[in-house]
Amino acid sequence: MHAPTYRLNSLSAATLIALMLAAPTAHAFADDEARRAILELRTQVQQMKDQNQQARLQLADQMDMLHQEIATLRGRIEELNQLNRNVSAPGQSNAPQQNPQTGDPQQQAAYQAAADQYRNGRYKEAASSFATFVQSYPDSNLVTDAQFYLGSSQYASKDFKNSIQTMQALVKDHPGDARAPDALLVVAANQIELNDLKSAKASLQRITKDYPQSSAAETAKSRLKLL
Repeated sequence: MHAPTYRLNSLSAATLIALMLAAPTAHAFADDEARRAILELRTQVQQMKDQNQQARLQLADQMDMLHQEIATLRGRIEELNQLNRNVSAPGQSNAPQQNPQTGDPQQQAAYQAAADQYRNGRYKEAASSFATFVQSYPDSNLVTDAQFYLGSSQYASKDFKNSIQTMQALVKDHPGDARAPDALLVVAANQIELNDLKSAKASLQRITKDYPQSSAAETAKSRLKLL
């Protein structure tokens, strides 16, 4: 009766001893796993730091390039602004006639009033007066001049889009008129103001192509070199 009990107790003791001996090994295995996990985590953290550092360096390089591009663009804008300052406002160097010749005194008075406003730098008023003249006297021999100074007044008033339309209409309706190449110069000046350099180049190139013998063609060539 006592022998089985002894064997059972002996077996339990042996099992307990085995488990106790295995416990340190299990703990060691767990410690190794923890160490590897920590090392992997450290490696990942370092990789993230390296990637962030590289990203910051790339961003810094991109910012430097952007600053350089902005500086270049500002310099280019200043060149264009200087060009516009050096070239008198379109039409000012060839101001409206003091005493235009027309058979209708009423036409002559209306034109002269608009011309006086233009010469006195009252460009918005001049634009309104020239527009009224063009609408009221479409068959006048002064209508082309009035249309040209309407566009020039609009340009001087910074009404760039309407100035383009006015001058393009003049060229379309009177392509052989002496004012046509000068009108295209004003178109290009408006387009430069609107930062539409592609269209400005096209307008200047049209002058050199369609009106190569005009004085406007020489001006167009010099402006093309700056665009």
